[in-house]
Amino acid sequence: MYDRVYELVRKIPKGRVATYGQIAAMLGNPRMCRAVGNALHHNPDGEETPCYRVVNSKGELSGSFAFGGGDEQKRRLEADGIEVKDNRVDLKQYIWDGKI
Repeated sequence: MYDRVYELVRKIPKGRVATYGQIAAMLGNPRMCRAVGNALHHNPDGEETPCYRVVNSKGELSGSFAFGGGDEQKRRLEADGIEVKDNRVDLKQYIWDGKI
């Protein structure tokens, strides 16, 4: 299952984000949000699989333990051209439509 999550997350284009629930639904089970989060937490290749492009259903960023520090996810998203305000991304503006 982890490999399927990584494969899908690699398809999220620069400048877009997806939610844990969106990834789970695209994999066939929208209730597997936590399993998606667990897979991303164990990602063996952060350079190849841009886990930082996945946020929660409110657009909120992960906790400070993720990605090597409190502001690392924010820094990476901003480098992709995504505006982060109050530790949150505007999903209406930046959500990935699932198209490649």
